[in-house]
Amino acid sequence: MSPEKILPIIKGPEDLKKLSIQELAELATEIRARIIETVSRTGGHLASNLGVVELTLALHYVFDSPRDKIVWDVGHQCYTHKLLTGRQKEFSRLRQFGGLLGFPCLEESPHDAYNTGHASTALSAALGLAVARDRKGEKHNVIAVVGDGSLTGGVAYEALNQIGHLRERLIIVLNYNEMSISPNVGALSRYLSYLVSGQPYLRIKEQTKSVLRSIPKLGWPLIRAARALEDLIKKTFFPGVFFEELGIKYIGPIHGHSLHSLIEALNHAKNYTGPILIHCVTQKGKGYRPAQLDPEKFHSASPFVIATGEPVRKEDRPSYSRIFGEAVAELGRSDSRIIAITAAMTDGTGLNRFAEENPDRFFDVGIAEQHAVNFAAGLAIAGLKPLVAIYSTFLQRAYDQIFHEVCLMDLPVVFALDRAGIVGEDGPTHQGTNDIAYLRHMPNIILMAPRDENELRHMVYSAFQYGHPVAIRFPKGAGPGVPLEKEFRFIPAGKAEVLKTGQDLLVAYGNMVAIGLEVASRLEKEGISLAVVNARFARPLDEILLPELARRARLVVTLEEGVVEGGFGSALREMLDRHQVYGPAFKSFGLPTNIYPLGKPEEIRKVLGLDADTLTVAIRDFYRKQKLL
Repeated sequence: MSPEKILPIIKGPEDLKKLSIQELAELATEIRARIIETVSRTGGHLASNLGVVELTLALHYVFDSPRDKIVWDVGHQCYTHKLLTGRQKEFSRLRQFGGLLGFPCLEESPHDAYNTGHASTALSAALGLAVARDRKGEKHNVIAVVGDGSLTGGVAYEALNQIGHLRERLIIVLNYNEMSISPNVGALSRYLSYLVSGQPYLRIKEQTKSVLRSIPKLGWPLIRAARALEDLIKKTFFPGVFFEELGIKYIGPIHGHSLHSLIEALNHAKNYTGPILIHCVTQKGKGYRPAQLDPEKFHSASPFVIATGEPVRKEDRPSYSRIFGEAVAELGRSDSRIIAITAAMTDGTGLNRFAEENPDRFFDVGIAEQHAVNFAAGLAIAGLKPLVAIYSTFLQRAYDQIFHEVCLMDLPVVFALDRAGIVGEDGPTHQGTNDIAYLRHMPNIILMAPRDENELRHMVYSAFQYGHPVAIRFPKGAGPGVPLEKEFRFIPAGKAEVLKTGQDLLVAYGNMVAIGLEVASRLEKEGISLAVVNARFARPLDEILLPELARRARLVVTLEEGVVEGGFGSALREMLDRHQVYGPAFKSFGLPTNIYPLGKPEEIRKVLGLDADTLTVAIRDFYRKQKLL
């Protein structure tokens, strides 16, 4: 059967069971081609998905989804799963507005057993599903597919501890590829590397089994007899002692691109009566050389040219992440007390230059946000200047540590919240829309957001001088492209700036300042006069300028790319109440607390009413409702 004829006939996982192993291998080749072609147009998680094609085929070949529950940790390796579970037609619109989500989603398919997007969640969720199954007297299998990067997160160990204690029937597939987003770090990563360091052993094992299978009648008995010897050798030289001591049976390491080995191991696990872990070794980016050579670049790829791997469109303007990283590196050259910390995203947060220049002052702690914040608190209390750079959506995992370990002790830890606001194509789990609300009530904290990349540089410089906890939020992607001032400039905490004078008042925060100026300019032509203020800070607010301007205004509106409930607008309203400014009508424009649609940030802003066109109409209507027009 030719490769191009296989994938279209796969309407669901049950169709895989009709194929031979050779046909499954041909299907794997076709799936890789389909993923590469699609992601080259839409962007997406390429390297991780190319690495698990055979593993996903084997899972669906052995198990019966959706009756059997497959829980994908993080979920950025689920493209093959989606192609095999009835979503081939929609796959061309992967991560596009109105299209297919890039992560598992309960609402999208019964084959998606659990919504994921953040790391280290699958083991706990799978254990819950297994306990519920047994309490209800059901018989299906529960499988958690976990990458080695996810095992750098502490919650995974909490789950392993409980799994070993309960001894429920549960299958764990540990996919070892030495990568999360950045290369994995830590003692566990070294341990797993030790377990699979004998790659010649894996090759010899596969070659020997191939030869034995070819021997009529004697082949399979010899293989079975060899397994006892293999177990003895493996326990001596490749021991999975860590998992065995927890009460979890260990199988591996096995070749993660060998369908024979995967199917054999999964069938064995299917019949085991307790928790069992299959440790397989895969290669990120397999089948596409650019992704194999640079899996970090192709972790979350922009649209690219398949022949070269180069981006289709190169952004002329530097990203906020790059400007931030360059500012930290520049400051680090003159201040040896600055320590940079990230959670498995060195390149994503722009800290690669600082890491290269200061390897002894840079720490990638793995997918361990809570530890990162605690670690920073220890550094700060000892007199150093820690900077914790984590995406907004991931920092919320460390909420208690920010409150308890940093803010209550008023420690000068600087938090850089990359990907704040609407992120777009990665879907609801990655939107950075809650950070204003979850941080502004923290004691002693200073919250900042730049209106452009030049102001970001000055905020990074200022943050290290305040002597308090500081959080700087900035969006994903390129800034407006303003010129960068060479010298750093100190911004007093809480100091806002007037960018345009007017009768009434529009106060904007962060990347909504540019939109606010555009809206005010349009309304000016209609006779509506709005002063525009760049708030800069959500806490502390400018307690002198803002009440003074509000007292003279008939109407006050606020703009923010964060949730309105508990957000920046709420903070300003509370401040005006403290100052007994009750005269002007007040309206906050921001984001709702419901789940946002999939799409590009500009598409989502338009749907949610945060684009210049919609805001112009909405503010004009607000004037009319207040009978000011």
